[in-house]
Amino acid sequence: MTVDLRLVAARVAKGDVAAYRAIVEHTRAPLYRLAARLTGNLVDAEDVLQDAYLSGFRALSGGKYDGNARIETWLYRIVTNASIDALRKRKVRSEGGEPTSEPRFDGNVKAEARVALRELDAMLADLAPQDRAALVLVSVEGLTAKEAAEALECTEGALEQRLVRARAAIRKAKSREEAAHD
Repeated sequence: MTVDLRLVAARVAKGDVAAYRAIVEHTRAPLYRLAARLTGNLVDAEDVLQDAYLSGFRALSGGKYDGNARIETWLYRIVTNASIDALRKRKVRSEGGEPTSEPRFDGNVKAEARVALRELDAMLADLAPQDRAALVLVSVEGLTAKEAAEALECTEGALEQRLVRARAAIRKAKSREEAAHD
């Protein structure tokens, strides 16, 4: 069944609080996956998603969604921004000597997925948060350049620059790693 989320958003804006559940149910899986891939940590992803949904609800009920972007793209922007904030906070915590949180066991997440997430996080760890977000949105989530630029609130040219920087940094890290193993 296809649901027109713009119509649901309009209902939320008119005060139908319960309608927001439909938006959450239709977007939860891809947005959780995005948050997990951006933060590299399931605990942070859960926190980011919760914060993003709260922000989205407040914006919708406050009339701040203009309807220009698809709801999904608009929520991608909110989740991406919340993830970037989480990455920055994590960096500050780790520089301050505080241990970063390790994901707790969740029986719903397969061990292979957890290992893959850890590997992705390690590969992307040294990227600037905006570059990491650009790479994940385009190369992992499969968004078009236009959609990713919209989610990051930048031009397509700026997005392309972030992608170039991110890919170059990963190639450089791989080269260093390969040289260290030789």
